[in-house]
Amino acid sequence: MKKVLAMLVLFVGFSISANAQHKMMKKDVKTVSLEQTKGEFTQKSITLSPGTYVFEIANTNVGHDVGFVLAPKGKTDAAHHIQNAYVTEVVKNNTTGHSKEVTLAKGEYVYFCPLNPTPQYTLIVE
Repeated sequence: MKKVLAMLVLFVGFSISANAQHKMMKKDVKTVSLEQTKGEFTQKSITLSPGTYVFEIANTNVGHDVGFVLAPKGKTDAAHHIQNAYVTEVVKNNTTGHSKEVTLAKGEYVYFCPLNPTPQYTLIVE
């Protein structure tokens, strides 16, 4: 009986510890919300701190699907796109989509949408 009780206490302790660690890790992920209208993003530039982000993309009356591309400045060909920054599926008209988690280091990046299409905007991580 003592062994069963000890195993139960040990199991509950590990479960609580794992859940607390998971919640602490999730708090470090920040969301960057961006809005697209016809032919442009409403946010023309962004400055962030190094860290992990999810990009939330709103399609506001564009009239068709949109996406999101993030790449290092000067390297905008598909080979250099940060693929985790792509929206997980195209963002339909008047809906919101999101990327996977993206860890950004100091530097300059550009973001744009080839489906809309938009100009390239600046994202600085300092």
